[in-house]
Amino acid sequence: MSFTINASSQQRSLAGTPSRLAICIAFALTPAATYAATADSEDTVIVEGASAQGDISQDQDYSVKTTTTGTKLLLVPRDIPQSVSVISQQRMQDQELNTIEDVLDNTTGVSASRIDSSRTNFYSRGFFISNFAYEDMPTFLDNRWNFGDTAGDTAIYDKIEVVRGAAGLMSGTGNPSAYVNMVRKHADSKAFKGSASATYGSWDKQRYVLDLQAPLVESGKVRGRVITGYQDNDSWLERNHSRKKFIYGVVDADVTDSTTLSLGYDYQENEDDSPTWGGVPSMWSDGSKTHFRRGFNTAADWAYSNKDSTKVFANLTQRFDNGWEAKINAMHAETNFDSKLMYIDGYPDKTTGLYDASLFQGAWGGWNRGERKQDSVDAFVRGGYELLGRQHEVMFGGSYSRQRNNYDNAYPVNDNYGLMDVGNINQYNGNTLADPQWSDWALYQRDVIRQKSVYTATRLSLADPLHLILGARWTEWSAKYNLERKPDEIRNSKFDDVTPYAGLIYDIDDTWSVYGSYTSIFQPSGQRDINSEFLDPTTGQSYEAGIKGDWFNTRLTASLAVFRIEQDNVAVNTGQSIPASGGQTAYKSVDGTVSKGVEFELNGAITDNWQLTFGASRYVAEDEDGNAVNPGQPRTTAKLFTRYQLPMLPALAVGGGVRWQNKTWNEIDNGPNGVSRITQDGYTVVDLFTRYQVTKNFAVQGNINNLFDEEYYDYLDTYGVYGAPRNFSVSASYSF
Repeated sequence: MSFTINASSQQRSLAGTPSRLAICIAFALTPAATYAATADSEDTVIVEGASAQGDISQDQDYSVKTTTTGTKLLLVPRDIPQSVSVISQQRMQDQELNTIEDVLDNTTGVSASRIDSSRTNFYSRGFFISNFAYEDMPTFLDNRWNFGDTAGDTAIYDKIEVVRGAAGLMSGTGNPSAYVNMVRKHADSKAFKGSASATYGSWDKQRYVLDLQAPLVESGKVRGRVITGYQDNDSWLERNHSRKKFIYGVVDADVTDSTTLSLGYDYQENEDDSPTWGGVPSMWSDGSKTHFRRGFNTAADWAYSNKDSTKVFANLTQRFDNGWEAKINAMHAETNFDSKLMYIDGYPDKTTGLYDASLFQGAWGGWNRGERKQDSVDAFVRGGYELLGRQHEVMFGGSYSRQRNNYDNAYPVNDNYGLMDVGNINQYNGNTLADPQWSDWALYQRDVIRQKSVYTATRLSLADPLHLILGARWTEWSAKYNLERKPDEIRNSKFDDVTPYAGLIYDIDDTWSVYGSYTSIFQPSGQRDINSEFLDPTTGQSYEAGIKGDWFNTRLTASLAVFRIEQDNVAVNTGQSIPASGGQTAYKSVDGTVSKGVEFELNGAITDNWQLTFGASRYVAEDEDGNAVNPGQPRTTAKLFTRYQLPMLPALAVGGGVRWQNKTWNEIDNGPNGVSRITQDGYTVVDLFTRYQVTKNFAVQGNINNLFDEEYYDYLDTYGVYGAPRNFSVSASYSF
């Protein structure tokens, strides 16, 4: 087998040795395969290797050769002066990461906060991740409403890229947590091919996926691909049932030898019966902890939550004879939700199981529906140029997006302000409360958010081992909100800022590089205060320095980074609800927030038979008074997953993973019996995986998650949400 990759700036010999590898990961890992690297030309590296099976396709690696995320310049991960994790298609298959949520839950330095059975928020370096992109088309995620963004199915994606830290050069707003980019699959085959898979698992899970692609004209210059799937399953929560269906289609056309056009459509629909809104009470009225069974469901039988999303996109690429290229990307997205839900608020009596209605404790209902429409366009050019006898790279472009949001709600009508009597919580079974009479629909919120950006970046070759990346992005963010109110109550917010970016990379040798980077933070907040008005943008600086290494032509990469983030106007949960908002949380701005820490990741091919990803993160985030910021997120995490193909039985692969996090806590405002803090001890979850290649085209796979049935809370505050107990899945796939 041979693999060819163009070096980004100068020739590098990426062949590694076992001793260098041992230094990298700080324990002995001896490659069993032979990697021979030779230089074919000044800009080309050829790597040859063989496995026990013969040739092994490198698209089975956990590593990815190149990426544009972070700078929009095509670089190997070692040349990006920030922490970057790329989750490959193969790793998603091995680990059964079927949703964006699953991917992020298993990404280095990212932690999950599952606030109920169908909503999950993600954090990195102590802060909420709101910047999501589709092939570098940024969108803004608002965690106050459940549009199902993180439930997107990964069957349609080739890889998921995560840049940790501020990435204002890419997103227009420098969120200091992370930037998540989903890269779609395309019609890249000039011959008919496809695959079909079926999965059965715990709680009667059934999942079916079909992937077909073929040339649409005889020459193969126009190609089409369709991916469709259906999933139906219960969950470990009693009475909770979910259905999902999706379809994705794309046409890729070689309009000329130098012009390519992609047109695509993506639709997904999710339906949840009896989903929770919140979780089980975390404490009794005397302040002691509760211990409900994991299957206990606080939802009513009449509760449901339905979501659908539609995306239409077009990408046009024009390549020029001098090596430059221009790209125009456009996307229209519409997302809708309709949810009739009930949450139980308060602390029941430990003996009777009853809530104190005089304190307005009991069940609250909310029937909400929303629509979000977004139109985005992004255009840029990139290429190389010569200056002072050296070759450099540059890119520049601009983008525009408009997001329109509309929300309606209704509430239970009764003589107690909508509060419903749950009765004895220990005897609650979902049909205790009948579907109440609901008020008429009322417009709750309508707003329009616009973002305009102009950006540029250049990669300067200062010397053979030294490169400097400089960039900047000007962003104007504006919002017109309270559109449902009287004209004199309509609010307008408008902010603009220039986000600079600088990164310096020095190649110590053919294996190791050190780097440092800086960018400013400008993050308009989607959070609102107690008066339901937008908070001022978060501002600050982000610093990062580290060392990176790669071996075997970037099939194995490693990085170690230290970072410091300084911010003002950080949105912090107050623990209070916005009046007349259906229970939406109010936030406040906090100044002087500092997050600092260290991250490590090793990812890729240890040998031709052994793939591994291991990452660990440790940070501390505090405000100017020394108070912890978002203490419900773990400060220390470690995640490992590996696959080993047995040399003596090449058709069999085995592996598994471990996820560990340390203790978390949340401060409780007006807790029962004077309790002011609730804690979740650290925990470890172990997973197992195996796959057997029965024939060249047919394979079976088994996964066991939470092997030792660890019991823990994914979210713990005034209520708790349990993590998934032990579960399994068995899959069969056929390619043709």
